[in-house]
Amino acid sequence: MQPLRILIGFALVGWRALAGESLSTGVSLIQTKNSASLSVPMQIVVLLTLLTILPAVIMCLTPFLRITVVLHFLRQALGTQATPSNQVLIGLAMFLTLLIMQPVVTDMYHKGWEPLEDGKVTWQQAFDDGSQPLKAFLVHYVREKDVRLFLDISHTPAPQRPSDLGLTVLAPAYVLSELKTGFQIGAVLFLPFLVIDLVVASVTLSIGMVQLPPVMLSAPFKILLFVLVDGWNLVVGSLLRSFYPT
Repeated sequence: MQPLRILIGFALVGWRALAGESLSTGVSLIQTKNSASLSVPMQIVVLLTLLTILPAVIMCLTPFLRITVVLHFLRQALGTQATPSNQVLIGLAMFLTLLIMQPVVTDMYHKGWEPLEDGKVTWQQAFDDGSQPLKAFLVHYVREKDVRLFLDISHTPAPQRPSDLGLTVLAPAYVLSELKTGFQIGAVLFLPFLVIDLVVASVTLSIGMVQLPPVMLSAPFKILLFVLVDGWNLVVGSLLRSFYPT
């Protein structure tokens, strides 16, 4: 039940913090002398709300976004249609995301949830402290141009330090930055396979094989090249290294 309490607790804090409500109401998920626990129906409602938002958070505010975009471009470049399947690619992206985000989530737990559970900080302070590791992660990979765009749109003054940016600005800016990076990597992956397609198409046209699609002939050569250079190891290794600061 401990992970369930953590998820429900941070969902309540995040929702009420965005709504601008006071968090000092005496209602808590932790059994203490001065606080009342939420009823079971209310816990179920909050949990279902969290589970509805959680997939969007995982897909947009983690490396899952860049990894899935790159893997999709790679499959298109290979011309293997639905191989590997979407389930395999999403599963691989999820495991890689867990590997990359594990230090961030652990830091969030130690800075946010543990002091709250010990009664050392309030809900508001726990949410602010717990979100700092996530903000630091987003700031590290977000582009200044994208941040400036959303600051101008929301008419928000630029903070003195990047760590002072709010999640309402960092989140969409991070999504745009990751989409740009993912498309850049995908374009680079396409180039060697595009050369193979052009060579095969030129050869088939020169010998008069106009009835046989060049894609059918180039696909084995692209797969063979990808296997010979150990492509999966190179692609996954490059993606993981791109998320670890040098």
